[in-house]
Amino acid sequence: MKYAKYYLVALLVIAIDQAVKMLVHNNMQMGLPGQIPVFGDWFKLHYTLNPGMAFGVELGSDYGKIILTVFRMVAMVAIGYLVYYLVQNRYNKGLIWCVGLILGGAVGNLIDSIFYGVLLDNAPYGAPTPWLHGQVIDMFYIDIWEGIVPSWIPIIGGTPMSLWPIFNVADAAIFVGVLIIIFNQNKFLNQPPDREKREINIVEA
Repeated sequence: MKYAKYYLVALLVIAIDQAVKMLVHNNMQMGLPGQIPVFGDWFKLHYTLNPGMAFGVELGSDYGKIILTVFRMVAMVAIGYLVYYLVQNRYNKGLIWCVGLILGGAVGNLIDSIFYGVLLDNAPYGAPTPWLHGQVIDMFYIDIWEGIVPSWIPIIGGTPMSLWPIFNVADAAIFVGVLIIIFNQNKFLNQPPDREKREINIVEA
């Protein structure tokens, strides 16, 4: 049970992530016509497909998506083992919960990449195979700012730009997990594991 609860939080993230994606896919029209305002003009539901990594970054070759998906699979195994290692060595529970969130998010987007090209027929046009070429479904749209950069700003002045992250539940789980670790790194990473502290106490006694 000491391992199961951390893997269960990952499974919970995966289940919620996939459920939300299926609801969006089956009930929303893609793009601007299907956009749903939630909080004014700054937070909306917006069905879009992400063919690559975060913010739509893609690898250049025809098999770049396969390379990315295989990398995600390796990362999933590594993060899954990291949860086991952290529990086994009695690291801070907060750190392990965060890694569980990150694992769930990684698997959630990996499912899209592996299966959605076949199950939802959403592989990009010209993909060599629908397997491993599925596009990730994103839906949470934060419309921070869109306009023309003031001309007095060097290099990018006068350029039309927009700041509008679009993400999903899996992305949010990864972001929250990483953010909590960053803000608690002194507590999570610099503090000796509980096992070491107990050994120190035994020696001192």
